[in-house]
Amino acid sequence: MLGRTDSRLRARILLVVLLAFGTAAAARLGYWQLVRHDWLVARAQEQIQVRTEVPSTRGTIYDRTGTVALATSVSRDRLVAFPAQLAGDAAAAVAKRGAIAARLASILGLDAGAAGTLRERIDSGRAYVVLARGLAADQSAAVRAAIASRDLAAVRLEPEAIRVYPLEGGAPKTTLASQVLGFVNRDGAGQYGVEGRWQDTLAGSPQVLLAERDASNQANLATATIIEAGSPGADLTLTIDASLQLAVEREIYAAWVADRAKSVSAVVMDPSTGEILAEATYPAYDANAYAAVASADPGRFVDPVIASVYEPGSVFKLVTSAAVIGAGVVTRTSGVNDQAVLRLDGGTAKVTNADRGSKGHLTFQDAVAWSRNVVMAKTALRLGRTAQAAAEVLHETWAKLGFGALTGIDLAGEVPGLVRDPATTTWRQIDVANGSFGQGVAVTLLQLATAYSAMVNGGILPTPHVVERVGQEAVVAGDRGRVLTTALAADLVKIMRNVPLAVPFYRDRTLIPGYDVGGKTGTAQIWDAKAKAWKANVFNYSFVGFVGRRSPDVVVAVRIEEGRPTVLRVGQIEMPVESFELFRRIATDAMTTLDLAPAAPVASPPASPATP
Repeated sequence: MLGRTDSRLRARILLVVLLAFGTAAAARLGYWQLVRHDWLVARAQEQIQVRTEVPSTRGTIYDRTGTVALATSVSRDRLVAFPAQLAGDAAAAVAKRGAIAARLASILGLDAGAAGTLRERIDSGRAYVVLARGLAADQSAAVRAAIASRDLAAVRLEPEAIRVYPLEGGAPKTTLASQVLGFVNRDGAGQYGVEGRWQDTLAGSPQVLLAERDASNQANLATATIIEAGSPGADLTLTIDASLQLAVEREIYAAWVADRAKSVSAVVMDPSTGEILAEATYPAYDANAYAAVASADPGRFVDPVIASVYEPGSVFKLVTSAAVIGAGVVTRTSGVNDQAVLRLDGGTAKVTNADRGSKGHLTFQDAVAWSRNVVMAKTALRLGRTAQAAAEVLHETWAKLGFGALTGIDLAGEVPGLVRDPATTTWRQIDVANGSFGQGVAVTLLQLATAYSAMVNGGILPTPHVVERVGQEAVVAGDRGRVLTTALAADLVKIMRNVPLAVPFYRDRTLIPGYDVGGKTGTAQIWDAKAKAWKANVFNYSFVGFVGRRSPDVVVAVRIEEGRPTVLRVGQIEMPVESFELFRRIATDAMTTLDLAPAAPVASPPASPATP
């Protein structure tokens, strides 16, 4: 008889195993349902919810009146599509995508290339794509009508904030104060100028939302929960006067055309407060079309007034005057001897005047007016017993007046310039000589305007600034302290007044009847680093000076970069619009725009005799 095949022990073991598995499964299920419940819910919510940020309304930028908007934000529509809803290779799907693309190209007025790009995005099969931004009102209305009539499918309009610059500039295809303001990119980030430097203040903080994803996998903001309320951006009121800014832009554009220059720049500053009343360069750009500018010529975004350095030439002779008069080497009326050639460094180097000649004996202030390189070199070398000692005194004056350091202006992109420090390099006599008349040193136009402001305001170095108020709160820029004695500053003002009086060539094209005027010209050769030679027949022309009713009210600094002279002879380099003529036009605009009517005629000191 066969033995039994069943076994109670086996059955019991099997039962135990089944009970163990059941208990483990129940425990595991309980663990997930009870212990890990919140974690599972969070993971599930993550699949249907999204944390998103909604940018706050960006602050408006106004001119100094607080009423003229230079930059503001408006709501425009962006056109988006959901290509995944139109996917498929069937002839009907292809035809549908083609019809939608053609309809949108017609509404948006696209050329063949742009229409092709739009078709590629619709054919991409992606869940979500942006087809166009910043639609005009009539385009948005046409899209809505086509959606309502079912001519368009799988597309939607979404609102977005667009930064706009509403005022036209003083030259074709520009917006007002474009290089001062900068622009806001597609991601809402300020770039360059005020927009870049004051990004956090203007942008505010975004609203943070927790929203469910819709069928297109995008956040449904209509039912979202607010996690962080955010805060709106603050408005800024600038020191810029919109009317004066427009006038300055027109003047520099006209000079750019006439002089066939590479660029023309100007800055108008209140010497007492450091407020920038106007500041411009041409070529400029249309900030509303920044993307096109970025593709064609991104260099236009850089503001040359604060970010381009150059050898200033003879405008630096006022800085040397501050050094030598301050050190007691000469006085304003001291007699000095000019000469045609000054040999230095044992005869290995020489300095000449622009006219290659000599004016003999004349006063120091007349030597400045007639821009005598030799006299400036000789007096600068007397600052010390050796060239190195003289260099240290000269460099100290440069540093006091802010050269080689940032001015602290509240704009993005400022550079400190290039100034050799005698503490780190040994100077020869020729180095001191070149520095005395603005060669071998590289500065910005803003540094020149700021240094001259200290000369004419009694000796205080201001901090230049363009923002006057954040919201309703005043911005206090302060100053960088006293850098010149009041007596020295007064002497420098007298030297500046003497320049257009002593030189007949300047007088008629610089002085403004009824106003106090003074300043200094500069004409500098331009070194071509690649060719290792001076550029032929192009020069940097500068003028920095002041204008006022009875005393300096405004400082104006202008630079004509790579101007092309129409008269080019030894000692005579002339252009259709000279730097001092451009100064006069801008200074006149400033007095008129700022409503600074002429006081009683200024009693001008007698003109210095013209030395043959």
